[in-house]
Amino acid sequence: MPPPLLLIVCVLLLLLLLAAPWPSEAAAKPLLFPLRAQQMPTGAMPRRQPSKLRFHHNVSLTVSLAVGTPPQNVTMVLDTGSELSWLLCGSGASRTNATTKSSFRPRASATFAAVPCASAECRSRDLPSPPSCDDGGGAGASSGRRRCRVSLSYADGSSSDGALATDVFAVGSATPSLRAAFGCMASAFDSSPDGVASAGLLGMNRGALSFVSQAGTRRFSYCISDRDDAGVLLLGHSDLPNFLPLNYTPLYQPSLPLPYFDRVAYSVQLLGILVGSKPLPIPASVLAPDHTGAGQTMVDSGTQFTFLLGDAYAALKAEFYRQSTPFLRALDEPSFAFQGAFDTCFRVPRGMSPPPGRLLPSVTLRFNGAEMVVGGDRLLYKVPGERRGGAGADDDAVWCLTFGNADMVPIMAYVIGHHHQMNLWVEYDLERGRVGLAQVRCDVASQRLGLML
Repeated sequence: MPPPLLLIVCVLLLLLLLAAPWPSEAAAKPLLFPLRAQQMPTGAMPRRQPSKLRFHHNVSLTVSLAVGTPPQNVTMVLDTGSELSWLLCGSGASRTNATTKSSFRPRASATFAAVPCASAECRSRDLPSPPSCDDGGGAGASSGRRRCRVSLSYADGSSSDGALATDVFAVGSATPSLRAAFGCMASAFDSSPDGVASAGLLGMNRGALSFVSQAGTRRFSYCISDRDDAGVLLLGHSDLPNFLPLNYTPLYQPSLPLPYFDRVAYSVQLLGILVGSKPLPIPASVLAPDHTGAGQTMVDSGTQFTFLLGDAYAALKAEFYRQSTPFLRALDEPSFAFQGAFDTCFRVPRGMSPPPGRLLPSVTLRFNGAEMVVGGDRLLYKVPGERRGGAGADDDAVWCLTFGNADMVPIMAYVIGHHHQMNLWVEYDLERGRVGLAQVRCDVASQRLGLML
């Protein structure tokens, strides 16, 4: 008896579906980029909005991209805590030779275009500050000819102005170039002779104008190695979970807009903190955002260290001192605070440097479904140029705990910096609204992905 016609049709449809490629990011080959931790000049990074960091730091994660036609190689800071990408544009923006070499030259790019005031990008409320319009060549110029102006404030108090523009970004040889909007900034930051200049910043948060959103990337991840300051950035889906199981924690988003909650940040729920095996007596209300949105916990690759709000920091400071005093001598200088926020500090004899990380208690941050353990060399940071006990071979170095007091900066959020993400695979899954974490040696993981560090 011949099979029913309906059955034949169903079988043919199934065969067609199996043969056709899936139009999803998982089918595309992920893009791999080397990631570097480099010294940056003080004042190089812009100030954030009120719910984000305002402080001086000089170590940033950088990635190299090609921008424009013909392509110009630029080094950009990878920042999951910022939205608008920006580049220093033109030779007039630089103050040092290092900055000149890293500047983007818009006049040399055939695909560069200024964004007019009438564009949707210029009307976006996601810009760091309200945009303005130049005269476009005269008082009677139309809105289509007037350019959209953007501005940023810097950590040293200076300001930077530029124009919103678009150009093509090469994000892999196997994929077409992406035309994306960015800030073409005309002013520069001060640079030190030994600093590594950067052409700008690659905004990677969830805002409409971030590089992630404009590229349509629904998943990206990185691993920061402690070996030779190297790491890997992966854009797109990979088979990494097949050999490295990730623990996921959901992104946190309040049901209603709140004035001090950054809705485009990668916010997670901080449930508790341990020093060694001892949980700190911190009420759950202290670790959660309040009715204004202040107190969210953000995973931020653009920040070096980690910041805790005052009550949580005080509990961590007291317990870390208690457990570490058998191995380290406290600095005992109430007026001293490295970078204005790190005052859990110790005197370490020259012959004992670095401190005995294996003997110190680890600090564990617990989230909903995942945790981050900070231990060993990541616990303390040697403060440059600080010595105690007089000059000579017997003076002590100053080392500080790499958790800072957010109230001293001040900021209104918990911020997890990239120093505590070393040898930790961090995945941002926008499709499922979650962040994945897994302890791993970055060089080994990169080799499995086909990229040698």
